[in-house]
Amino acid sequence: MRSAIRRIGSYFGNQKLWKFTRLVAITGSAQILVQGIGLISGILIIRFLPTKEYAFYTLANTMLGTMTILADGGISTGVMALGGKVWEDKQKLGAVITTGLDLRRKFAVFSLLVSLPILFYLLRHHGASLLFSLLIILSLIPAFYAALSDSILEIAPKLHQDIPRLQKNQIAAGVGRFFMITVSLFFFPWTFIAILGNGLPRIWANLQLKKISADYVDCIQKVDPNIKKEILSVVKRVLPGSIYYCLSGQITIWLISIFGSTNNIAQAGALSRLSMFLGVLTILFGTLVLPRFARLSNEPKLIFKRFVQILLALLLISCCVTGLVWIFPTETLWILGKAYSNLKIEVVLTIIVGCVNLMMGICFGLTTSRGWVVNPIVSISINVLAIIIGVMIFNVSTLKGVLLLNIFIGVVDLTMYLTYTFYRIWSLKISSIV
Repeated sequence: MRSAIRRIGSYFGNQKLWKFTRLVAITGSAQILVQGIGLISGILIIRFLPTKEYAFYTLANTMLGTMTILADGGISTGVMALGGKVWEDKQKLGAVITTGLDLRRKFAVFSLLVSLPILFYLLRHHGASLLFSLLIILSLIPAFYAALSDSILEIAPKLHQDIPRLQKNQIAAGVGRFFMITVSLFFFPWTFIAILGNGLPRIWANLQLKKISADYVDCIQKVDPNIKKEILSVVKRVLPGSIYYCLSGQITIWLISIFGSTNNIAQAGALSRLSMFLGVLTILFGTLVLPRFARLSNEPKLIFKRFVQILLALLLISCCVTGLVWIFPTETLWILGKAYSNLKIEVVLTIIVGCVNLMMGICFGLTTSRGWVVNPIVSISINVLAIIIGVMIFNVSTLKGVLLLNIFIGVVDLTMYLTYTFYRIWSLKISSIV
C-alpha cells in the first residue's frame, strides 16, 4: 500500500516537474527568438546609423529607461505583491491592476517634466541641432506611452502562467519592430526614425496585451483607495531608490556624456547591445520564477532553498557566458562592425557588468516580490559610498575605467541585497518559532 502511494506521489511529482520543464522550454525558446530579433534589430541600428547619430540614439534610449523607472517608482512591485495574494479572484485582481495603471499615469507627468529637459540639454551639448533634438524628444512619446502600461498588464497573465500568449505578443512586436527599422533606416538613417521604429510596434502590442489581461481581471473595476494606499506604501519605500538608481543604474552613459566624447557614447551604447541576450534570462526569470517565488508560502526553509537554487543557477550561467566572450572577443565584436573592433578588453568587461547586474536585478526582484524592501537611506548610502570609492580607484574619463567602476558598484549592491534577503528569511524563521 505504501509503495503504491509513493508511486502515485512520484507520478504526480514528475508530472509537475515535466509541466514546469515544458513551460521553461517554451518560454526560453520564445524569448531566444524575441531577444534574437531584438539583437538583430539593434545591430541594424548600429550599422545603419552614423556614429554621431548612434550616440544620440544611445542618449535617448538611456533617458527612456530613466523616464520609465520614474513613471513606475515601485508601482509594478506593489501591484505584483498585492496581485500575488488575490490572483485567483478576478474582481480583486482587476481592482489592483486598475489602481496600478491609474497611479502610473499620474507618475508619468512628473517623469516627463524631469527627464525631457535633461535629454534636450545633453543632445544639444553633443552637437544635435535644435530641430533634431525636438524630433528625437517627440519620437520618444510612443515608446514611453507603451511602457506606462505593459509591465502592469503583464502581471495577471504571469500570475496565471499564461506564457504562450505573452510570448506570441512579444514575438509579434519584435517582428514589427524589425521590419519598421529595416525599411525606415535604409532610407532615413536618423535617430528619431529608429526610435519611432521601436515605439510604434509596442503600442500595438499593448492593445493585444490588454485583451489577454482581460481574461484574468475585471477591467471595469474602479480605483480602490485602500489598494492605492497599500501600493503607495510600497512606492514610498521603493521610489527614493528608483530615483537614485535612475542615475547610478546608467552611470556609464552619464559619466561618458559629461566627461567623455560623442564617440565614447556610441561605443558604450554599441557594447551594451551585446549583453541584450542576457535579457532572455531576465525575462525568463521574471515570467516564470519571480511570480512563483511571490506565491510561495511563508515557510523559511522553502524560501531559502528556492532563493539559493536561483542564485546558483544564475552564477553558473554568468560564468559560462563571460568565459565564451573572453575566449572569442574578436568574433563577438565582429557583430558590431569595424568601427568597434578594437574594444576587446571593453567587450569582456561589458559582459561582466551585464552578468553582475543580472544577478543583482533578479535578487532585487525576488526580494521585493515578497514585499521586502531595503530601507532607501541604507541602500542609497551604500551605493553612494561605493561610487565615491570607485571614482577614486578607477579612471572614469575612459570607457574601460567606467566599466570597471560599474562592476565594482554592481558587486557591492549584489552583496547588500543578498545580505538583506538572508536576514529577512532568518527573521521569518525566528518569528515562526516564537
